[in-house]
Amino acid sequence: MRRLAFVFAAFVVAGALASSAAAQVHEVVPGIWLLRGTFTPGHQPDGNTIVFDGTDGLIVVDTGRHVAHTQAILDFAKQRNRPIAAVVNSHWHLDHIGGNAMIRDAYPNVHVYASNALNGALTGFLANYKKQLQGVIPETQDADQRTAYESEVHLIDLGTKLAPDVVITSSGPRTIAGRTLRVGLETNSVTAGDVWLFDESRSVLVSGDLITLPAPFLDTACPSRWGESLDRLAALDFDLVIPGHGAPMTRKQFTAYQSAYHALVSCAASTNEKQRCIDDWTAAIRPLSDADEKFTRSLMGYYVDVLRSDAAKARCAG
Repeated sequence: MRRLAFVFAAFVVAGALASSAAAQVHEVVPGIWLLRGTFTPGHQPDGNTIVFDGTDGLIVVDTGRHVAHTQAILDFAKQRNRPIAAVVNSHWHLDHIGGNAMIRDAYPNVHVYASNALNGALTGFLANYKKQLQGVIPETQDADQRTAYESEVHLIDLGTKLAPDVVITSSGPRTIAGRTLRVGLETNSVTAGDVWLFDESRSVLVSGDLITLPAPFLDTACPSRWGESLDRLAALDFDLVIPGHGAPMTRKQFTAYQSAYHALVSCAASTNEKQRCIDDWTAAIRPLSDADEKFTRSLMGYYVDVLRSDAAKARCAG
C-alpha cells in the first residue's frame, strides 16, 4: 500500500474508529477537565480535549476526529447542563478540529478560535492527503479500512465548517466565554500556526501538539522552531501542562520532554546511526509515556527519517 501524507495513515489507519474507552472526562484541577484522546496501533488518533468552565459556558480546546470522541464532549456539556460557548483549536490537524462541525450543529452560537493556518492546509497538505486517499480507496479491499479512508475525505470536505470565526493573530491575554486566559501563537512550529493557552489562576498550560507522546509528530513541522517554541513555553510559570497527546505533565516532566526533544533533533542532525536516536528518545520518554514501547519505536523510526529529510529542512526555510 502506498504511503499516505500523514504518518497516521502510514502507521495506524486500519479502519476501526476510536475506542469509546477514551470517552472518560475527568477533572484535572477545579474548573478544568480532560478527555484523553487515543493513539494506538490500528486506529486513527484523537487529540486530547480540554474543557474550561467559563462564566458564559464551556470552553472546549480541540474537538477530536471521531464521532465517538466528539459525542463524549457533547455528553459532558449536557451532563454539566452548560452550553459550549467557545471552541479553541490548537492547530489544524484533523484529530484536533474534526469535531468542530458537530459542535457547531449542536451549538449554533458557538465561537471557534484558531489561527488561520487551516486555509493554507486545505489547499496544500490536506488537498494532497485527500488526493492520496482517493487514490487508495478504490483498491482497498478491507471494508473497515476503506471506511476509515472515506471518513478522512469527509472531514477534509467539511472545509470551512472546521475553520475559525475568530482568528488568533497574536499572543496576549484574551477573555473567552467570560474566562481570561493567556493565549499564545507560535508560527511555523508544529504547523504554520499553533495556539497554546495558559490559565495563570490555576498555573495550567494547555500546549496542543507542541507536546506530544509517544513521539513528536513532525510531519508538518519545522523541527528547530518547534524546539524554540518549547523553550518559550518553559519561561511560563506553570505547574501542570496538558499536552496534545499523552497524560498531563508536571513541570519536571515537561523539562524532561524538552530535553529529550532537543537531544532527538541533535541526534538526527549528527552522523549517529538511526537506532541510536530511537533508543535515546525511547529511554528518555519512558517515564512520561504509557504507550506501547514497540509502537513508540516504530513511530520514531519514521520520525528520525522525517527529521533527516529535505522536506523538514524546507519547512524551516520558509
